[in-house]
Amino acid sequence: MTIASVCVYCASSRQSHPEYLDAAARLGRLLAREKIKIVYGGGSAGSMGHLADGAIAEQGTVLGVLPQFMYDLEWGHKGLAELRVVNDLHERKRLMIDGVDAIVALPGGSGTLEELLEAITWKRLGLHVHPIVLVNVRGFFDPLVRLLEHAIAEKMMDERHRQMWTVADRPEDVLAAIRAAPPWSKDARQFAAL
Repeated sequence: MTIASVCVYCASSRQSHPEYLDAAARLGRLLAREKIKIVYGGGSAGSMGHLADGAIAEQGTVLGVLPQFMYDLEWGHKGLAELRVVNDLHERKRLMIDGVDAIVALPGGSGTLEELLEAITWKRLGLHVHPIVLVNVRGFFDPLVRLLEHAIAEKMMDERHRQMWTVADRPEDVLAAIRAAPPWSKDARQFAAL
């Protein structure tokens, strides 16, 4: 599988544990060294800033996508070669996953979780077939994975839906996880309601 570009969801929190910031910077450097374009939310703070800074330090290609109101608040990363300003969060999310080869979620807050769950939902509906990788730094995604497993056990989701995401413990495991992700069909009918 050729990986040319990856969408990365991550946090803008300035107060998160240093291990999260370090993981974001490592992922940025790793993707840049592999000549993989990063598409992310365009911010300069927290894991967002560390992801972009890590990639830029390695001469990586980074595309930031920022809604106009966030741009007006000067939340955009000033060091990006390309920052696209869009109308709203909905346009941002669509643009971030259009044309990428995979989606990676680093630990984050409500925005990151909302983006991740929407990407899982879109995959379930066949709107995209990209591998989705959760980078489980400090066991961050353990509660979410348990909740998704609970939804499967309670028949809110099908057993096959478990194949929609993969968990990687470290940024260094992300590319292998993307390549090992099971294929997914765009035909949502085969995964119809139970």
